[in-house]
Amino acid sequence: MSTTTKAPETSSTKADKPQTYGNYINGRQVKSKSGETFDSFNPANKNEIIGHFASSSPEDVKMAIDAAEKAFHGWKHTPAPHRAEIILKAAHLLETRKEELARTMTREMGKVLKEARGDVQEAIDMAKYIAGEGRRLVGQTVPSELPMKFAMSVRQPLGIVGLITPWNFPIAIPSWKILPALVAGNTIVIKPASDTPLCALMFVEILNEAGLPPGVLNLVTGSGSKVGNAIVEDPRVQAISLTGSNEVGRHVAGRCGQLMKKVSCELGGKNAICVMDDADIDLALEGALWGAFGTAGQRCTAASRVIVHKARYEEFCEKFKKMTSALKLGNGLHEGVEVGPVVNKAQLESVHEYVEIGKKEGAKLLCGGNILSEGEFANGFFHEPTVFCDVKPDMRIAQEEIFGPVTAIIPVNDFDEAIAVANGTQFGLSLSMYTRDINRAFRAIEDLESGIVYINAPTIGAEIQLPFGGVKQTGNGHREAGTSAIDQFTEWKSVYIDYSGRLQKAQIDTDDLVGKE
Repeated sequence: MSTTTKAPETSSTKADKPQTYGNYINGRQVKSKSGETFDSFNPANKNEIIGHFASSSPEDVKMAIDAAEKAFHGWKHTPAPHRAEIILKAAHLLETRKEELARTMTREMGKVLKEARGDVQEAIDMAKYIAGEGRRLVGQTVPSELPMKFAMSVRQPLGIVGLITPWNFPIAIPSWKILPALVAGNTIVIKPASDTPLCALMFVEILNEAGLPPGVLNLVTGSGSKVGNAIVEDPRVQAISLTGSNEVGRHVAGRCGQLMKKVSCELGGKNAICVMDDADIDLALEGALWGAFGTAGQRCTAASRVIVHKARYEEFCEKFKKMTSALKLGNGLHEGVEVGPVVNKAQLESVHEYVEIGKKEGAKLLCGGNILSEGEFANGFFHEPTVFCDVKPDMRIAQEEIFGPVTAIIPVNDFDEAIAVANGTQFGLSLSMYTRDINRAFRAIEDLESGIVYINAPTIGAEIQLPFGGVKQTGNGHREAGTSAIDQFTEWKSVYIDYSGRLQKAQIDTDDLVGKE
């Protein structure tokens, strides 16, 4: 098989059968031992098959881990600046193929093209940023309590790491995990989401094209039950990094705890934008619209709640309804489309189930609420952007992650109530406050219970140079991006060098040292 995957042409321009893709192991594509495949579909047109992908078995995972194990010694001992040079070269390759990758992403998971370009750009940014860490990977030097003794700490790679990534950011999120793991000297086996295997495969092949030795970065496609579990269970895999649902995250974290493996989980969110009475209302409306319906609401940081001061509530609801109703829904490749489909049938049904739950709970349906299945929408998974108002904070639509184009507007009486409502869920990923009052802004920064806080901006839009992650049930406390990303993929080693020529006992031979040579 070819080791450089190009995006397939659309079925409207090419009549050939969809291509069959293999796993990527030891520097090349290989067929699954099972011989079975699964299909990736365009969610805007389920009749368009993106490709056939390896439905892998635990035996395939073993092959990938074997390759990673063989490659680890050489990669670990490659100087970090040289590892970084490969990552920087990958950044430039990503730039040359940005449009191809973005269009593939839109076809494979549905987000509109401008957002897909942003997804690829995030990987480019991450690659350039992490390449700089190749000449840092900083440790510490500290003074010893004893004379003629040197004390320092250094970072070392973990070994083989397993990465499990989602479909909603099919290049950006793999970049958050793969690139810091590589620059730190680890070898990798990644299992991408089954809805977006082509994006992940293309990304992995670009990194290998940049110069990674065979076996350093391997990809295995297939189900979580077969592939994901096999990665978690293999004793040679030293750490797992997962982005996914809370249910899967709890299972993986629990199992890694039993196996004494390092594990980082980035899970769900129920994010909120707070709009105070002194807010720039037009700015808040624009932010809430983008926060709620960017990527069709399929972001862990999506603004699925909008908490509005009663003094601005009627105005906000009226204008937000008008803006939401005007959003253009359709195929993300088409000019002017602002909201694409949800990723698959199961997700469409789940989103609509929450719409029905909201109605039964007594929330007022302000606009939307329907699955679209006629005309240009007949073959896709389209749901109208949907807004509920008069929502109570304890309603399920205000507590549970919907992961679709649905948001709930909640009225509050004052700033303190807004903070309480914003904090009143099991999640704590991203919260936002719109206010012109600097004192309120700093109180919000201090009091909002989330890993990310925005002032006068929506809940989406994190940048790669700061830590990304949340508190409470959003994860298990680890952070991605920024310099903290290196912490996930390294171990600390403390080093003591005694050049006194005699035995010195720490914490014991420390008396009467003041003033002595």
